[in-house]
Amino acid sequence: MKRQLFGKANRPVMRSDNGPQFISHRFAETCEQFEMIHERIPPKTPNKNAHIESFHAILESECYQRHEFESYQHAYEIVVGFIYNYNHERMHSSIYDMSPYEYIDAIKLGITKPKEIKV
Repeated sequence: MKRQLFGKANRPVMRSDNGPQFISHRFAETCEQFEMIHERIPPKTPNKNAHIESFHAILESECYQRHEFESYQHAYEIVVGFIYNYNHERMHSSIYDMSPYEYIDAIKLGITKPKEIKV
């Protein structure tokens, strides 16, 4: 990511829980370096980060639990393949049974309207 892509008003926001990897000084420095806004959800409120919690549950059940990794490289290849499939081929009932990339293309072509996300 390049800092020059974002103006001060529309910096990317990363929402996370309060896990140890997100409260470290190194992580805070990295957010500053990339001019990102780090937004923490309140403790014991995974519903405030439901989309990513759902993704991690799917990643766990459909990827991690189905493979026995032999090395970091093997795990990396399997996970990257899963994420590609998740974004390009897997149908998502929440977006009209399309893959995320099909959904974005359908919006760009005016075939469908974006779904509203309730916050």
